[in-house]
Amino acid sequence: MQFPELDAAVADMAEALAQPAEPREALQRIAEVARDTIPPAAYVSITVRRDDQTLESLASTDPVTEEVDTLQYQLREGPCYDAVTSETITYASDLAAGDGWPRYGPPAAALGVRSQMAVRLNSDRTATTGLNLYAVQPGAFDETNGLPELFASHARVALGYASQLDNLQGAIGTRETIGKAIGILMERYGLTAERSFEFLVRTSQDGNTKLRDIAAQIVEMREEQTRQDRSEQS
Repeated sequence: MQFPELDAAVADMAEALAQPAEPREALQRIAEVARDTIPPAAYVSITVRRDDQTLESLASTDPVTEEVDTLQYQLREGPCYDAVTSETITYASDLAAGDGWPRYGPPAAALGVRSQMAVRLNSDRTATTGLNLYAVQPGAFDETNGLPELFASHARVALGYASQLDNLQGAIGTRETIGKAIGILMERYGLTAERSFEFLVRTSQDGNTKLRDIAAQIVEMREEQTRQDRSEQS
């Protein structure tokens, strides 16, 4: 199924994340784009569970999410908590009913949140992150046709980028090198800029190698090939 609004959102998110930013700023932008892209979501937040089992909201689009997030952290119960501990996706169709989360559901409904979906974004040895979607009406996410999950798959790429930001900051020429590498991949394999960047991020994560080093290797290989071609022509 095609989601034209998602394509526009991904382009918006990619453009925003291309600018120098702190990791939390990047995550905040992801949350804002999710709120604007997934129609039922009135509020959005991003949770992290660290390896010491502490939980924190790294991004939030409204004060109400901070309240319901904190409630779930305290109770160790709720879709938000489950998505970063045991499940990849969780959904509460009517929190007022308390089904599945009897201690969390009714208090959340009293705060104005009636339905909720949480999708795991990323997980590694040190942290697990989750995207939390909140709606003011029950059953809001009953028929989203996979849009939240699809958005999350794109957000994972952006999240991988955000995790690299500290390495990118202060590295002279790093962004230019990454831009060159993306251009090379687009030309070589006929990929879009988004897919090319996704390839870089996944290669970086799979090989436990810094993104800037992967990009530099691609650029160096292209430059070496260019030198060989010129040598053969002369």
